[in-house]
Amino acid sequence: MSRNDSQIVAVQDLVKWFPVKAGILSRTVAHVRAVDGVSFTIKQGETLGLVGESGCGKTTLGRTIMRLTDPTRGSILFEGNDISHVKGRRLKSFRRKMQMVFQDPYASLDPRQKIESALLEPMNLHHVVASKSEGRRRAAELIERVGMNRYHLDRFPHEFSGGQRQRIAVAKALAVNPEFIVLDEPTSSLDVSVQAQILTLLSGLQKELGLTYLFISHNLAVIRQVCHRTAVMYLGRVVEVSTTNSIFESPRHPYTRALLASVPLPDPAKRKELQVLEGDVPSPVFIPPGCRFRPRCAYATELCASVEPSLYDFGNHSAECLYDIDFRTGAKTAIRAATATAPAA
Repeated sequence: MSRNDSQIVAVQDLVKWFPVKAGILSRTVAHVRAVDGVSFTIKQGETLGLVGESGCGKTTLGRTIMRLTDPTRGSILFEGNDISHVKGRRLKSFRRKMQMVFQDPYASLDPRQKIESALLEPMNLHHVVASKSEGRRRAAELIERVGMNRYHLDRFPHEFSGGQRQRIAVAKALAVNPEFIVLDEPTSSLDVSVQAQILTLLSGLQKELGLTYLFISHNLAVIRQVCHRTAVMYLGRVVEVSTTNSIFESPRHPYTRALLASVPLPDPAKRKELQVLEGDVPSPVFIPPGCRFRPRCAYATELCASVEPSLYDFGNHSAECLYDIDFRTGAKTAIRAATATAPAA
């Protein structure tokens, strides 16, 4: 997939905390630190994968970038414009360029609304079409572009399979001619064969329309297939980011290494004993001091309990770790500048 070097999305120190209230007066006693200081960029025409365990904050991050929820602090730049706190008509103008495809297509479609109406609604809201006839013509083109037929426009969501509903959700996202789409687990609820069809569809649309994707998933095989670069998220933080090949072939963070080691291999000649990541994910309310992965890390030292690392640039590969670890031998070298923030790859 071709892409240029211009940044379409830049996230800097993004934070999204949710208050925990208690007592008769509903006072805030703590915060769920769902997204806790995330920085990365997405280039025009590329797919950035976002991977991590359930509950690490992936979906919250995607929704915050889309401004479906307001950030606590930090900045979100879209095409150089800070949209972190814009509202009203100005936010609406950006929303036309940014769309989201959700994990459950049935929940994102109105069960009482026919498919044609569902596609016409965003077109009319953003004034994409000048007349009803033009809208109906465009709806027919969209439904065919995602591999369905025009007669499907006269049906309701419950009349379709999960894969067909996800195609409709993609068509709805395309209705306003977006430039950037957040794909939140778009294939996780589908059969493997249907997953392949949807991934092929998304890849083809990206090439045809020059789209940019943020692809959220817990499926490492899917991430490796479709993403140019990958960011690994743990407990509200991006702990590693690089090209997808580099992440899979030469992981720098112990958490990324553990994720890759826990994936079963289909080739019997390459199979090995699965390494299960021990311990539970700490509560996002009571995050441990120092490195937040320390309680589950086999390479942790006393320093990890007192110093919170930030992304360190190894050269087109960034990892949030105090050490440069050789996972083959277990040897680790302290990184002198590990506490200094470095730009993401």
